[in-house]
Formats: sequence, C-alpha cells, structure tokens
Amino acid sequence: MLQSLKLGLYNFIIPNSIGVILRKPKFQVLVSVDLTTMGSEKRPFSTSSATAKSNETMSVAAEKGVSKVNGGKSGEVLVEDMETVEKMTVSQLRVKLRSLGIPSRGTKKELVASLKTFLDSKLNGNGSVAQEDKVSSEGSLEVADNPSKKKSRKVSSKNCDQSDVASEIPSTQQTKKRVAKGHTKDTSVDIIVKQAEITQELSVESNDMKGKKNVRAKRKVSSVTASAHIGVSEAVDLSVNQYEPWTIFAHKKPKDGWIVYNPKTMRPPPLSKDTKHVKLLSWNVNGLRALLKLKNLCVQQLADREDFDALCLQETKLQEKDVEAIKESLQDYKNSFWTCSVSKLGYSGTAIISRIKPLSIKYGLGIPDHDTEGRLVTVEFDNFYLLCGYVPNSGDGLRRLTYRITEWDPSLGNYMKELEKSKPVVLTGDLNCAHEEIDIYNPAGNKRSAGFTEEERQSFETNFLNKGFVDTFRKQHPGVVGYTYWGYRHGGRKSNKGWRLDYFLVSECIADKVHDAYILPDVDGSDHSPIGLVLKL
Repeated sequence: MLQSLKLGLYNFIIPNSIGVILRKPKFQVLVSVDLTTMGSEKRPFSTSSATAKSNETMSVAAEKGVSKVNGGKSGEVLVEDMETVEKMTVSQLRVKLRSLGIPSRGTKKELVASLKTFLDSKLNGNGSVAQEDKVSSEGSLEVADNPSKKKSRKVSSKNCDQSDVASEIPSTQQTKKRVAKGHTKDTSVDIIVKQAEITQELSVESNDMKGKKNVRAKRKVSSVTASAHIGVSEAVDLSVNQYEPWTIFAHKKPKDGWIVYNPKTMRPPPLSKDTKHVKLLSWNVNGLRALLKLKNLCVQQLADREDFDALCLQETKLQEKDVEAIKESLQDYKNSFWTCSVSKLGYSGTAIISRIKPLSIKYGLGIPDHDTEGRLVTVEFDNFYLLCGYVPNSGDGLRRLTYRITEWDPSLGNYMKELEKSKPVVLTGDLNCAHEEIDIYNPAGNKRSAGFTEEERQSFETNFLNKGFVDTFRKQHPGVVGYTYWGYRHGGRKSNKGWRLDYFLVSECIADKVHDAYILPDVDGSDHSPIGLVLKL
C-alpha cells in the first residue's frame, strides 16, 4: 500500500510509512517513520546526518495533503471510525494521545473516551487549542508524561534586585537524555485526521558550548483538549486555562484543602455607595517608563478600570527628572508623591498616587542609612496612615540578607508601631518574602533563595505579624494558593508557577474592616500583578 505525502516542493512515495524532510541550512535529511506499528514499537527518528552543528535547527512538519491508504479519501489516516478506537491497545492509545498533546494516563476506558471526545469535536468543526511545551522553570521537558526526578541547582537573582524565583534548572546532560527519551516515546508521526487538519511541529535547537550541548525541545500541537502537567503530576485542561493561567493549581507540595485563587469567584460583592470605604491598589511595576510605553497598560487606564482612591507603586526605577512628566499624565489624581534612588540611578523607587489629598507626607524611615534608595513613602489620611514600601531583596548569594533582617526589617517594624500610636497603619508593597509554603510554587527548591530563606520568613513574623499587623489576603483566604510574582526567565506566569511577595498588612484594630483583599492576576506588563484592598471607614 502506498501513501503520498507532499512537503514543500518535495514528493516521494514510501510503502507503509510517512516520510518527512529535515531541512537545515546546508543539507537535507530524509526521515521515515512506520505508520503500521501504531505505537507498538518505540523508535527514535532516524536520520542520515552526523552530529548537529552549533545553532542549527531541525524541524519536522506534517502538512496537509495526506491521502488515505485505502480508498483515496483525503484527510483520513489510520483511524477510520469509532470502532477502530475501541480496538486499539492501551499502548497504542497512549502513543496516539501523546502525539496530540492529550493526557495519556488512566484506564483504557478513560483513554478511549478522551480520544473519542477529540474525534467528535473535530467532526463537529470545533476550534483548536495550541499547546506549547517547553523546558519549565523546574527543568523538566514537558513534552511527555515524565515523572522522573531532576537534578537541579538553585538560582536567586531577579533584575539586580528582585530574586528570580525559578529554582531548578537541569544539567545539560540530563536535558539531552530527556530530549532523546522524549523523541523515542512521543514524536512518532502517527496522524489522526477526520475531515480536519492537525499540524505538529517538532523543533530541536542544539548549541555547542565548550564541548557540551544544551538542547531545547519544543512541540506545538493543535488539539481541542490539550493539557499540561502542573505541580504534582496534575493534568490541567489548557482549553480552559490558556487565557486564565492563574486558575491553574500549581504547587509542588500541596496540602489537603488548598485551592487556587480565582478573583472571579472569590471576591465579595462590591460595597454599596452608601457604605463609606476606600479602595487601595499596590503594584510593583518593574520600571514605570517601560510600562507606560505599553498601549493598554498605563496607569490612567488601570485607574479607569479599577477606580481606585490610591495607587502605590514600587520599583518605578525613575530619576527625579522623570517625575514631572508622569505627574502631568495623571488626569484625576492630582496628588502624587514620588521618591527615587539617589545612590543608584534608575533603581528601586516608590510612589503613591492619590485621589484623596493627604494630611501629611513623609519620605523614607528618617534613617540616612536606609533612605538613599527611595524605598518608602508615607501619607497620612484622616483615618489611617498608608505606607508604600519596597523591601530590599537579599540579592545574589544572599549578600544583603544580614542587612535586611538585622537593620531594615526591624527599623520598618518599629516605625510602623510608632505611627500606630496615633492612628491605624496600612503597609503595602513588594515585601520580598513568601511567608509560608503556600505562598510559593516550589518551597523545597527555594530554601536558600532570596525571599524564602528561613531567616527572612522569621523576620517577617517577628517584625510585622508578631507586632500586631495582619496579612489581609491570608486572613480572608486561608488555604488559597494565590501568587503575585512570576519570573520572566522561565515563563512562570503561563503555568502559574509563582510567589506571593506583595501584601497589604494592616493594624489589628482595623483588620475586621477589610471588605476585600484581592489580586488582579490578569493585569500584566510587569513580573508582578497588582493587589487590592477595600477598607471600610
């Protein structure tokens, strides 16, 4: 029996197989994969090339033009009807499902149901969901259901000040092994088509670095029920989560009863206009000038959407000469107060933008050793003090850990208690600490990473919580996994592998007046998301 597959300008005929062209800048390679085995043999791609050269990319693309083995009907290969699915073995079903990016664990009955669901959806003309599997922040190659453990090393840096929180990166040797294993198990070019097209693309990019190869594998699959493995081998339907990744439950060490934060379902109804209250927002913008250049993410647009009374910003990275131009762009918020780093230009920086005119404003802690980096602004309102703070990150190699836990944290805690003698205090901002294991995707892998060391967590308790300040989000949402920071380096936001580093801490005497403490994970433009507090007055 013969099949004809047309790829680009090339036509060739191979008995009982599909042939594809591996195109490289300097040569081409023919790859042949047997279609009749239906996954009974696990075999890697075979090529006639020698070793790949540095920075060369191999790609395999199965395009339209596949004709049926029997009968000549275009777009129908191997699986002709639902009865064929019933007769497939568990091994064949798993190979087939994996090739489509569909979870392949479970009993035969479950596997058959998954495949039938997919075929039904294609027959009904439903859309498709694209899934992109890549090397995750934990270093596993997410092309296959691979529960094998990984060797790792720890990383603790983020943009010179914020710790990059993805903690595990695989060794190059293990990465190569995973790529080879992934090819053996999951890249057979079996195709299921029922009056529809499925495009698979497998690309492998190899880079030689001093005799060692770093290999990255990426696979894109068009399917209706694509899913990804998040946390502890938990399959998540990306057809639901692809546009709301914060609803993916992602945690390496979850406990019974924990659930993922979803602002759509967990926020209380808004207060009536008759109830006197104030709405506060806080956001580490990771560079305000860059943020303002993004069309849909400027401060004014956030104000139009959220209608906040005050917005606290951290890591503005502004110089004093930049402030006036930004002030002029704020339409309904004429009261704004900015402090910039003078010891290191274009670094740190905090601000409070307010609709309400404050009674007083103060910059810093009043301690010269702490006040050169623009890390704190305090405004006094009628009913409370509002503090916008950006706590120093312990940094690479935890070089600032001692300074933070012995000087900064105690000074800030004492300052807050002094203010509290006259009226309640609200502290908000990037406090650079994931207080509990529920506040970080991978607690075990970050024990010595800045932001999750035992010393920082204990300092957070000693200097803030034990002094009577309440973590409003955790009080309102015990047992809820909600993150506010996702590292850029490993695309943590897409899989919801993050940290909760941003807080609203309030004096205990007003904790019961908190109507809502929430996260706005759909607002991007920074590696942090905004957080909010609705406080009854």
